[in-house]
Amino acid sequence: MTALNGRILVTGGAGFIGSALIWALNQRGVTDIIVTDMLGQDEKWKNLVPLKFADYVEASEFRQRISAKGSSFGKISAAFHLGACSATTEKDASYLIDNNYAYTKELALWALEHDTRFVYASSAATYGDGAQGMDDRDENIARLRPLNMYGYSKHLFDLHAQRQGWLKRIVGVKYFNVYGPNEDHKGDMRSLVNKAYQQIETTGRVGLFKSYHPDYKDGEQMRDFLYVKDAVEMTLHFAEAGVQANGLFNLGSGEANTWLTLTRAIFSALNRDPQIDFIDMPEVLKGKYQYYTKADVGKLRDSGYTRPMTPLADAVRDYVQNALVPGKKLGE
Repeated sequence: MTALNGRILVTGGAGFIGSALIWALNQRGVTDIIVTDMLGQDEKWKNLVPLKFADYVEASEFRQRISAKGSSFGKISAAFHLGACSATTEKDASYLIDNNYAYTKELALWALEHDTRFVYASSAATYGDGAQGMDDRDENIARLRPLNMYGYSKHLFDLHAQRQGWLKRIVGVKYFNVYGPNEDHKGDMRSLVNKAYQQIETTGRVGLFKSYHPDYKDGEQMRDFLYVKDAVEMTLHFAEAGVQANGLFNLGSGEANTWLTLTRAIFSALNRDPQIDFIDMPEVLKGKYQYYTKADVGKLRDSGYTRPMTPLADAVRDYVQNALVPGKKLGE
Protein backbone atom coordinates (compact mmCIF):
# COMPACT_ATOMS: atom_id res chain seq x y z
CA MET A 1 0.00 0.00 0.00
CA THR A 2 1.53 3.29 -1.06
CA ALA A 3 1.21 6.38 1.12
CA LEU A 4 0.21 8.23 -2.04
CA ASN A 5 -3.18 6.45 -2.06
CA GLY A 6 -4.44 8.44 0.92
CA ARG A 7 -4.79 12.14 1.69
CA ILE A 8 -1.59 14.09 1.04
CA LEU A 9 -0.24 17.23 2.70
CA VAL A 10 2.08 19.52 0.75
CA THR A 11 3.51 22.50 2.63
CA GLY A 12 4.98 25.26 0.49
CA GLY A 13 2.56 23.99 -2.13
CA ALA A 14 2.35 27.26 -4.05
CA GLY A 15 6.12 27.46 -4.29
CA PHE A 16 8.48 26.18 -6.94
CA ILE A 17 9.11 22.56 -5.95
CA GLY A 18 5.87 22.28 -3.97
CA SER A 19 3.64 23.18 -6.91
CA ALA A 20 5.65 20.89 -9.20
CA LEU A 21 5.09 18.08 -6.67
CA ILE A 22 1.32 18.70 -6.74
CA TRP A 23 1.45 18.66 -10.54
CA ALA A 24 3.24 15.30 -10.43
CA LEU A 25 0.62 13.97 -8.01
CA ASN A 26 -2.12 15.17 -10.35
CA GLN A 27 -0.37 13.33 -13.19
CA ARG A 28 -0.82 10.19 -11.08
CA GLY A 29 -4.52 10.97 -10.59
CA VAL A 30 -4.04 12.13 -6.98
CA THR A 31 -6.17 15.15 -6.01
CA ASP A 32 -6.98 14.60 -2.31
CA ILE A 33 -4.29 17.07 -1.32
CA ILE A 34 -4.18 19.65 1.48
CA VAL A 35 -2.01 22.57 0.39
CA THR A 36 -0.44 25.06 2.80
CA ASP A 37 1.80 28.05 2.12
CA MET A 38 2.28 31.71 2.94
CA LEU A 39 1.03 33.44 -0.19
CA GLY A 40 2.09 36.91 0.92
CA GLN A 41 2.61 39.61 -1.68
CA ASP A 42 4.20 37.74 -4.56
CA GLU A 43 2.71 35.95 -7.54
CA LYS A 44 3.26 32.34 -6.56
CA TRP A 45 -0.50 31.85 -6.19
CA LYS A 46 -0.52 31.59 -10.00
CA ASN A 47 1.27 28.24 -9.70
CA LEU A 48 -1.83 26.81 -7.99
CA VAL A 49 -4.37 27.89 -10.61
CA PRO A 50 -4.00 24.89 -13.00
CA LEU A 51 -3.63 22.33 -10.18
CA LYS A 52 -6.21 20.09 -8.51
CA PHE A 53 -6.35 19.75 -4.72
CA ALA A 54 -8.88 19.40 -1.90
CA ASP A 55 -8.17 22.51 0.15
CA TYR A 56 -5.76 25.40 0.68
CA VAL A 57 -4.87 26.63 4.18
CA GLU A 58 -2.47 29.42 5.11
CA ALA A 59 0.54 28.08 7.00
CA SER A 60 -0.15 30.12 10.15
CA GLU A 61 -3.68 28.71 10.40
CA PHE A 62 -2.41 25.21 9.65
CA ARG A 63 0.15 25.37 12.46
CA GLN A 64 -2.50 26.56 14.91
CA ARG A 65 -4.98 23.87 13.90
CA ILE A 66 -2.62 20.90 14.12
CA SER A 67 -1.30 22.25 17.43
CA ALA A 68 -4.83 22.48 18.87
CA LYS A 69 -6.12 19.27 17.31
CA GLY A 70 -3.75 17.04 15.39
CA SER A 71 -6.53 15.23 13.54
CA SER A 72 -8.31 18.37 12.32
CA PHE A 73 -7.48 17.58 8.68
CA GLY A 74 -8.42 13.91 8.89
CA LYS A 75 -6.05 11.03 8.30
CA ILE A 76 -3.08 12.19 6.23
CA SER A 77 -1.04 9.34 4.81
CA ALA A 78 1.95 11.36 3.57
CA ALA A 79 3.27 14.83 4.33
CA PHE A 80 5.76 16.53 2.02
CA HIS A 81 7.18 19.45 3.97
CA LEU A 82 8.59 21.79 1.35
CA GLY A 83 7.52 25.05 2.99
CA ALA A 84 10.48 27.19 4.02
CA CYS A 85 12.19 30.47 3.40
CA SER A 86 14.65 29.42 0.70
CA ALA A 87 16.43 32.75 0.26
CA THR A 88 20.14 32.14 0.84
CA THR A 89 20.57 35.89 1.37
CA GLU A 90 17.88 36.21 4.10
CA LYS A 91 19.41 37.96 7.11
CA ASP A 92 16.51 37.72 9.60
CA ALA A 93 17.83 34.78 11.60
CA SER A 94 14.85 34.75 13.98
CA TYR A 95 12.47 34.41 11.03
CA LEU A 96 14.53 31.56 9.58
CA ILE A 97 14.65 29.76 12.93
CA ASP A 98 10.87 29.92 13.30
CA ASN A 99 9.95 29.15 9.71
CA ASN A 100 12.62 26.60 8.79
CA TYR A 101 13.48 25.00 12.14
CA ALA A 102 10.65 25.32 14.68
CA TYR A 103 7.87 24.68 12.13
CA THR A 104 9.66 21.59 10.84
CA LYS A 105 10.08 20.25 14.40
CA GLU A 106 6.36 20.73 15.06
CA LEU A 107 5.33 19.09 11.82
CA ALA A 108 7.70 16.13 12.12
CA LEU A 109 6.49 15.37 15.63
CA TRP A 110 2.87 15.63 14.49
CA ALA A 111 3.54 13.28 11.56
CA LEU A 112 5.26 10.70 13.75
CA GLU A 113 2.44 10.80 16.29
CA HIS A 114 -0.18 10.30 13.57
CA ASP A 115 1.60 7.59 11.55
CA THR A 116 2.03 9.92 8.58
CA ARG A 117 4.90 9.32 6.16
CA PHE A 118 7.10 12.43 6.54
CA VAL A 119 9.41 13.66 3.78
CA TYR A 120 10.98 17.07 4.30
CA ALA A 121 13.30 19.37 2.40
CA SER A 122 16.73 19.68 3.91
CA SER A 123 19.21 21.34 1.56
CA ALA A 124 22.56 20.91 -0.14
CA ALA A 125 23.33 24.31 1.45
CA THR A 126 23.98 22.37 4.67
CA TYR A 127 27.24 21.17 3.05
CA GLY A 128 28.68 24.67 2.95
CA ASP A 129 31.74 24.96 0.70
CA GLY A 130 32.00 21.17 0.45
CA ALA A 131 35.25 21.00 2.41
CA GLN A 132 33.65 18.41 4.72
CA GLY A 133 32.37 16.41 1.79
CA MET A 134 28.86 16.00 0.39
CA ASP A 135 28.38 12.39 1.43
CA ASP A 136 24.82 11.56 2.48
CA ARG A 137 26.01 8.23 3.92
CA ASP A 138 28.24 9.93 6.51
CA GLU A 139 26.16 10.08 9.68
CA ASN A 140 28.54 12.54 11.32
CA ILE A 141 26.49 15.49 10.11
CA ALA A 142 27.81 17.67 12.95
CA ARG A 143 30.95 18.00 10.80
CA LEU A 144 29.12 20.23 8.30
CA ARG A 145 29.61 24.00 8.21
CA PRO A 146 26.87 25.86 6.27
CA LEU A 147 27.92 29.17 4.71
CA ASN A 148 24.68 31.09 5.29
CA MET A 149 21.83 31.30 7.79
CA TYR A 150 19.44 29.53 5.43
CA GLY A 151 21.72 26.50 5.27
CA TYR A 152 22.24 26.61 9.03
CA SER A 153 18.48 26.68 9.71
CA LYS A 154 18.14 23.51 7.64
CA HIS A 155 21.18 21.94 9.30
CA LEU A 156 19.73 22.61 12.77
CA PHE A 157 16.70 20.47 12.03
CA ASP A 158 18.79 17.67 10.55
CA LEU A 159 20.82 17.64 13.79
CA HIS A 160 17.67 17.71 15.93
CA ALA A 161 16.08 14.87 13.96
CA GLN A 162 19.23 12.80 14.36
CA ARG A 163 19.41 13.43 18.13
CA GLN A 164 15.76 12.47 18.54
CA GLY A 165 16.19 9.29 16.50
CA TRP A 166 13.69 10.58 13.95
CA LEU A 167 16.00 10.07 10.97
CA LYS A 168 15.38 6.35 11.32
CA ARG A 169 11.67 7.00 10.62
CA ILE A 170 11.55 10.03 8.28
CA VAL A 171 13.28 11.23 5.11
CA GLY A 172 15.18 14.48 4.56
CA VAL A 173 16.01 15.33 0.96
CA LYS A 174 18.94 17.57 0.08
CA TYR A 175 18.10 19.29 -3.21
CA PHE A 176 21.03 20.53 -5.23
CA ASN A 177 20.52 23.30 -7.85
CA VAL A 178 16.91 22.79 -8.94
CA TYR A 179 15.54 24.63 -11.98
CA GLY A 180 12.40 24.43 -14.07
CA PRO A 181 8.82 25.67 -14.52
CA ASN A 182 6.97 27.54 -11.72
CA GLU A 183 9.96 29.45 -10.31
CA ASP A 184 9.05 32.86 -11.77
CA HIS A 185 8.04 34.29 -8.38
CA LYS A 186 11.42 33.60 -6.73
CA GLY A 187 13.06 36.90 -7.65
CA ASP A 188 16.85 36.78 -7.14
CA MET A 189 16.56 33.11 -6.10
CA ARG A 190 15.41 32.05 -9.59
CA SER A 191 17.67 29.68 -11.48
CA LEU A 192 20.14 30.90 -14.07
CA VAL A 193 17.95 29.36 -16.78
CA ASN A 194 15.06 31.63 -15.83
CA LYS A 195 17.24 34.71 -15.35
CA ALA A 196 19.23 34.09 -18.53
CA TYR A 197 16.08 33.67 -20.61
CA GLN A 198 14.88 37.09 -19.42
CA GLN A 199 18.30 38.62 -20.15
CA ILE A 200 18.37 37.13 -23.64
CA GLU A 201 14.87 38.38 -24.37
CA THR A 202 15.86 41.88 -23.22
CA THR A 203 19.47 42.27 -24.38
CA GLY A 204 20.40 39.16 -26.39
CA ARG A 205 23.21 38.49 -23.91
CA VAL A 206 23.81 36.72 -20.56
CA GLY A 207 26.00 37.89 -17.67
CA LEU A 208 27.81 35.26 -15.59
CA PHE A 209 29.77 35.90 -12.40
CA LYS A 210 33.54 36.05 -12.69
CA SER A 211 35.47 33.44 -10.72
CA TYR A 212 37.42 34.50 -7.65
CA HIS A 213 38.91 31.06 -7.09
CA PRO A 214 42.29 30.19 -8.66
CA ASP A 215 41.16 26.66 -9.57
CA TYR A 216 38.19 27.81 -11.66
CA LYS A 217 38.18 29.99 -14.76
CA ASP A 218 35.34 32.45 -15.37
CA GLY A 219 32.15 30.53 -16.10
CA GLU A 220 33.72 27.19 -15.22
CA GLN A 221 32.45 27.09 -11.66
CA MET A 222 30.51 23.81 -11.44
CA ARG A 223 27.14 22.87 -10.02
CA ASP A 224 24.85 19.87 -9.95
CA PHE A 225 21.81 21.16 -11.85
CA LEU A 226 18.63 19.14 -11.21
CA TYR A 227 15.49 19.49 -13.32
CA VAL A 228 12.43 20.05 -11.13
CA LYS A 229 10.50 17.24 -12.85
CA ASP A 230 13.25 14.84 -11.74
CA ALA A 231 13.38 16.41 -8.28
CA VAL A 232 9.69 15.76 -7.57
CA GLU A 233 9.83 12.20 -8.88
CA MET A 234 12.71 11.52 -6.50
CA THR A 235 10.76 13.11 -3.64
CA LEU A 236 7.58 11.14 -4.31
CA HIS A 237 9.64 7.96 -4.52
CA PHE A 238 10.04 7.99 -0.73
CA ALA A 239 6.28 7.58 -0.23
CA GLU A 240 5.88 4.85 -2.85
CA ALA A 241 4.93 1.27 -1.97
CA GLY A 242 7.76 -0.86 -0.70
CA VAL A 243 10.24 1.97 -0.10
CA GLN A 244 11.60 1.48 3.41
CA ALA A 245 14.47 3.96 3.17
CA ASN A 246 14.83 6.66 5.84
CA GLY A 247 17.42 9.28 6.69
CA LEU A 248 19.10 11.99 4.61
CA PHE A 249 19.41 11.71 0.84
CA ASN A 250 21.14 13.80 -1.80
CA LEU A 251 18.82 14.67 -4.69
CA GLY A 252 20.77 15.79 -7.73
CA SER A 253 21.58 14.81 -11.27
CA GLY A 254 24.80 13.14 -10.18
CA GLU A 255 26.72 15.35 -12.62
CA ALA A 256 28.62 18.60 -12.23
CA ASN A 257 28.24 21.00 -15.16
CA THR A 258 29.74 24.45 -15.66
CA TRP A 259 27.70 27.62 -15.84
CA LEU A 260 28.99 27.97 -19.41
CA THR A 261 27.58 24.56 -20.38
CA LEU A 262 24.23 25.48 -18.89
CA THR A 263 24.17 28.91 -20.56
CA ARG A 264 25.06 27.52 -23.96
CA ALA A 265 22.20 25.02 -23.61
CA ILE A 266 19.80 27.94 -23.04
CA PHE A 267 20.98 29.73 -26.19
CA SER A 268 20.74 26.44 -28.10
CA ALA A 269 17.14 25.93 -26.96
CA LEU A 270 16.37 29.39 -28.38
CA ASN A 271 18.31 28.68 -31.60
CA ARG A 272 20.67 31.56 -30.89
CA ASP A 273 24.45 31.90 -30.81
CA PRO A 274 25.86 32.32 -27.29
CA GLN A 275 26.60 35.90 -26.23
CA ILE A 276 28.15 35.79 -22.74
CA ASP A 277 29.70 38.50 -20.55
CA PHE A 278 31.50 38.02 -17.23
CA ILE A 279 30.44 40.39 -14.46
CA ASP A 280 31.67 41.15 -10.94
CA MET A 281 30.21 39.06 -8.14
CA PRO A 282 28.48 41.09 -5.39
CA GLU A 283 30.63 41.43 -2.29
CA VAL A 284 27.91 39.84 -0.15
CA LEU A 285 28.31 36.57 -2.09
CA LYS A 286 32.08 36.30 -2.42
CA GLY A 287 32.72 34.56 0.88
CA LYS A 288 29.63 32.36 0.65
CA TYR A 289 29.89 31.10 -2.91
CA GLN A 290 29.99 27.39 -3.75
CA TYR A 291 32.42 26.75 -6.61
CA TYR A 292 31.71 23.04 -6.97
CA THR A 293 28.74 20.87 -6.10
CA LYS A 294 27.99 17.34 -7.24
CA ALA A 295 25.49 15.00 -5.65
CA ASP A 296 26.51 11.43 -5.04
CA VAL A 297 23.14 9.79 -5.73
CA GLY A 298 24.27 6.26 -4.92
CA LYS A 299 22.23 6.19 -1.72
CA LEU A 300 19.13 7.32 -3.66
CA ARG A 301 19.72 4.56 -6.20
CA ASP A 302 20.23 2.01 -3.42
CA SER A 303 16.80 2.96 -2.03
CA GLY A 304 15.23 1.65 -5.24
CA TYR A 305 14.96 4.78 -7.38
CA THR A 306 15.51 3.59 -10.95
CA ARG A 307 14.28 6.42 -13.19
CA PRO A 308 16.92 7.91 -15.49
CA MET A 309 17.97 11.54 -14.97
CA THR A 310 16.90 13.94 -17.68
CA PRO A 311 20.01 15.04 -19.62
CA LEU A 312 20.85 18.71 -19.03
CA ALA A 313 20.35 19.81 -22.65
CA ASP A 314 16.99 18.00 -22.87
CA ALA A 315 15.75 19.44 -19.59
CA VAL A 316 16.77 22.99 -20.53
CA ARG A 317 15.08 22.63 -23.91
CA ASP A 318 11.85 21.37 -22.30
CA TYR A 319 11.86 24.22 -19.77
CA VAL A 320 12.64 26.95 -22.30
CA GLN A 321 10.41 25.81 -25.14
CA ASN A 322 7.41 24.48 -23.19
CA ALA A 323 7.31 26.84 -20.19
CA LEU A 324 9.38 30.02 -20.57
CA VAL A 325 8.67 30.91 -24.22
CA PRO A 326 4.89 30.32 -24.03
CA GLY A 327 4.74 31.65 -20.44
CA LYS A 328 3.05 28.51 -19.10
CA LYS A 329 2.81 26.99 -15.63
CA LEU A 330 2.87 23.26 -15.00
CA GLY A 331 -0.60 21.90 -15.70
CA GLU A 332 -1.56 24.56 -18.23
